[in-house]
Amino acid sequence: MEDQTQRLSFLEKAGYSLGDGAANFVFMTMILFQLNFYTDTMGITAAVAGSLLLVGRLWDAFFDPMMGVVADRTETRWGKFRPWVLWTAIPWGIVMVLAYTTPDWGYTGKLLWACATNVLLMTLYSANNTPYSAMTGVMTGNVHERTSLSSYRFVSAMIAQLIVGGFTLPLVAKFGHGDKAKGWQMTMALWATVCMVLFLITFLTTKERIKPDPKQKSEPRQDFANLVKTGPWVAMFILTLSHFIVLAMRGGTISYYFQYYANQGKLYDFLGTAGLTNVAGSGGLWHYLLNTFGLVVDAQKSNVSSVGFSFFNMTSQFVTVLGVLTSTALSIKFGKKAVAIWGFSLTTIFMALFYLVPADAIGAMFIMEYARALTYAPTIPLIWAMFADVVDYSEWKTGRRITGVIYATILFGLKTGLSLGGAMAGWLLSGFGYRANVVQTPHALEGIRMTISLFPAIFFGIVIVCLVFYKIGKSLNIQIQDELAERRRKFASA
Repeated sequence: MEDQTQRLSFLEKAGYSLGDGAANFVFMTMILFQLNFYTDTMGITAAVAGSLLLVGRLWDAFFDPMMGVVADRTETRWGKFRPWVLWTAIPWGIVMVLAYTTPDWGYTGKLLWACATNVLLMTLYSANNTPYSAMTGVMTGNVHERTSLSSYRFVSAMIAQLIVGGFTLPLVAKFGHGDKAKGWQMTMALWATVCMVLFLITFLTTKERIKPDPKQKSEPRQDFANLVKTGPWVAMFILTLSHFIVLAMRGGTISYYFQYYANQGKLYDFLGTAGLTNVAGSGGLWHYLLNTFGLVVDAQKSNVSSVGFSFFNMTSQFVTVLGVLTSTALSIKFGKKAVAIWGFSLTTIFMALFYLVPADAIGAMFIMEYARALTYAPTIPLIWAMFADVVDYSEWKTGRRITGVIYATILFGLKTGLSLGGAMAGWLLSGFGYRANVVQTPHALEGIRMTISLFPAIFFGIVIVCLVFYKIGKSLNIQIQDELAERRRKFASA
């Protein structure tokens, strides 16, 4: 039998990571731009757009557990979870483009189109990402290798997020030539092509190794009943729900922050110091390349906010990548739980302090964001590695390995958090008086500021409480790994 706690090769880790890179071309577009796309390109009101996001993402959340059951019971020569990455790749690419296409219809027609394509995209996201996420738990049984695998995964994710956050709006402007609807469609066609290629590489370079006890019978009802009695699963479920409320709420509001709150004159001056404006004497290959992708402010200064937003996202993601690289070493030394508590605590402080930054203090906005990104980054791969630890804990306690069900229910919390966070962002903007493409009132600006700082900080407080009650510390983690490895040796030799 192949060693189930073996070290994974660089090629396999890198290949696996590309699957999450692909997923983040949808995920980050959804987090950063979907609400703004609906309000400012399709012309849907903020409150209705928020409700639309709620419907699509809630459907996705409820579909996840069903997908987990299906994946756990999939039997192919490629394994249970890996084939779904291949099967969903082409449909994913097609629907990704359709979801960001604006039909030349009336308001009701556009609303129905947006709802239908959003639900379809979320269904494909679940059919792909639920099995993909579960692969962490079956590629190796070594807890340190899982953390390393998650680190590779999230470096790839951060790079994709850097690309999406930095290049999407400039490419929309570049491809659209004033027609944002055309720009969005062409940009998403480019991203969709990248996704399909990356999914194929993931499928070709990975392998499933961990298998459940062959005597284990299929008992979906009992599997779900066991979950609610599993303390670490409960903690991680609530943590994930709160965590992704924050990501959707804050992420969906940052573009509004740069478009309406940040002082455009000061932002232009700041971008000038970074070489991102067209001024006399500017030139060279680097400047030419940036300008090609729309990352330089044009002569009319019509794209100051989009270039500022893109530069903010790109540099923040670069800092995040640096932080993610420290996660494996930190978790080996201190344990995943301790590092996560400290990381989320510091992140909450920096996020709340963002509320105090004045509109003309552009440098302070960037510095505060870098501090938030650096302290948050190590938690990203650790949280996903902890999901695999919950799978092991459940098997250790019950004798049943239900990888797909556990990941699917955690993803249910994730998608519910995304749906609530996105909806809350739309509702809060509407409640504070936001109106698309006009000068905002002081009250509306206050709502934008609070929605990227104080409101998200409240939910990160809940995340910290969940981590305090999460019982799988460093020593228990190692004990579970050793005992499960011994059990597997016994049923493999039986």
